[in-house]
Amino acid sequence: MAVPDRLQRVKQWARQIKRDVVALWFAARDRRTPFSAKFVAGTVAAYALSPVDLIPDFIPILGYLDDLILVPLGILLAVRLVPPALMEEFRERAAALEGRPSSRSGLLAILSVWFVAAVIAAWLAWGFIAARP
Repeated sequence: MAVPDRLQRVKQWARQIKRDVVALWFAARDRRTPFSAKFVAGTVAAYALSPVDLIPDFIPILGYLDDLILVPLGILLAVRLVPPALMEEFRERAAALEGRPSSRSGLLAILSVWFVAAVIAAWLAWGFIAARP
């Protein structure tokens, strides 16, 4: 297989991932979607559409781990939970949508995790510094 063929396949896969994230965003907001599928779809879409990652990309290897493994696995799980007919409808709506929506709730969730981690780190550091004679 030639390199241009592989590159085209990777580009096609990336377009499908983007489309499915937007489709899951629709699924999470649709009343016909079962609750468990809504929960997983909403969580995956919020995380994937959030401008902030749980593990920042500048951290070597781990920074891209969520983008390369966790997000696609979450998408696969969510797609399996959404009924096929509904998922097809959501994919069509997502394909028609040119812009990519952003998730403020995803941003809030990730920033909250970072804030809690910073507070815990500060508390532990304060305890360590205060315990020194």
